[in-house]
Amino acid sequence: MPAAFELYGIGHVGVLISISAIASLIILRCRKNQDSARAKSALTLLTFCCFAAYPINLMAWETTGLVPTMDAVIPFHLCDIAAILCGFALITRHPLLCELSYFWGLAGTMQGLITPNLAYDFPNPVFLSFFSQHGVIVVTALVLPLGLGWRPRSGAALTVWVWILVYAGAAFAVNLALGTNFGFLMRKPAGASLLDIMPGWPGYIACLIAIAGLFFFILSLPFKRNQQK
Repeated sequence: MPAAFELYGIGHVGVLISISAIASLIILRCRKNQDSARAKSALTLLTFCCFAAYPINLMAWETTGLVPTMDAVIPFHLCDIAAILCGFALITRHPLLCELSYFWGLAGTMQGLITPNLAYDFPNPVFLSFFSQHGVIVVTALVLPLGLGWRPRSGAALTVWVWILVYAGAAFAVNLALGTNFGFLMRKPAGASLLDIMPGWPGYIACLIAIAGLFFFILSLPFKRNQQK
């Protein structure tokens, strides 16, 4: 029987430290010279990991022999989409893709790292695939502004918030059709999370949307001075 996930246990804390170290290393290499061979290699590997996150997740479930839920098989959680967006953002540096990667990564995926909705602990393959996916998103979200000098456009926080509403509408429709829980729009996650202090369904959905807008605004503040010039 696989070991149950322990919130802030050795495995959890260890992987958080590892993700922080990887992000710091890539940022430092890019800040020193983003055109250097080492920086380009690091960015190429990061891009590959973004696109490989979903296949790795499928292989993890196959390796364990456990039966995954439909939510785990279909790549329609916000972080599934964010990982792909991050990969394309690193390749194209498209303004909207970078904005979605930054705001969704730090406001949304970061919560998944802090309070994961996860049943299995290290070294279970599902544990490793979960944190590898969430890790590459957060690393990309940090590397874009801190390593590559990217900056969001004026009004980006509002734009990204509107796209969250678009995702929520699509996810809710899929949930109704398939009986899934993408975006945790049908019920709260089983594990401890920020949603525990919110009202029951559907009240917590309104809270999530409002908090997302607040987080996006806060994340836009470091760039306000540059946008006003």
